[in-house]
Amino acid sequence: MNNNREETLASFNRLLDIMDELRAKCPWDKEQTIESLRTLTIEETYELADAILDGDLQGIREELGDILLHIVFYAKIGLEKEAFSMKEVIDGINKKLVFRHPHIFGDVTVENAREVEQNWEKIKLTEHQGKTVLGGIPTSLPAVIKAYRIQDKARGVGFDWDHRDQVWDKVKEEIGELMAELKSQQSADRVEAEFGDVLFSLINAARLYQINPENALERTNLKFIHRFNYLEEEARKQGLNLKNMTLEEMDRYWNAAKKL
Repeated sequence: MNNNREETLASFNRLLDIMDELRAKCPWDKEQTIESLRTLTIEETYELADAILDGDLQGIREELGDILLHIVFYAKIGLEKEAFSMKEVIDGINKKLVFRHPHIFGDVTVENAREVEQNWEKIKLTEHQGKTVLGGIPTSLPAVIKAYRIQDKARGVGFDWDHRDQVWDKVKEEIGELMAELKSQQSADRVEAEFGDVLFSLINAARLYQINPENALERTNLKFIHRFNYLEEEARKQGLNLKNMTLEEMDRYWNAAKKL
């Protein structure tokens, strides 16, 4: 595997040259704006996430290339608008990384990764005077990821349980409140709110036990899809229609799928 920096820089310069050509000559590329690229970038990010979940290293390589293309594309448009250049993008992240790692590039001493995270959050607050601890969380993040980041950022400034097992009392409390609302049947809005509190507390528990809730839920999604597809295929082989089958009949195939 080639890690030669000069060759890497040459490849990157080639990508910049290709982008210049595309922006000047390709009808589609000429029409793109920062706004029009946004949804495509989100799609590419999810494709990278899929490759990571699949453990597909070649897929990860390919998707990283697609995302790098988007970064170069945004920088090209920024240059055209005289707003920012690729160099300024790179200079900005270089400066940020050095500033946020004083234990590497300065005289700060840390004992573990937790202290690194705490310092990171404190430093970010000094960079953005006037911003709140949670102010940097993107509003468009999926809810599960957003909840995790909210809790993680709060932890970064010391707002957290003293002992992680304390969170289970909170989970039980929230489930109790949800059950009470379900029994009262008075307000669908309050039921939804309490259900959200249950989810938030479970995500908090996942964080405390070093479980990524997004990854955990996606594993269960994929497991369900695999088992349901097996159920559907086996029923089809027997000439059966799922809509006409009883739950007991479907359970036989489901249980068989669980053994695979």
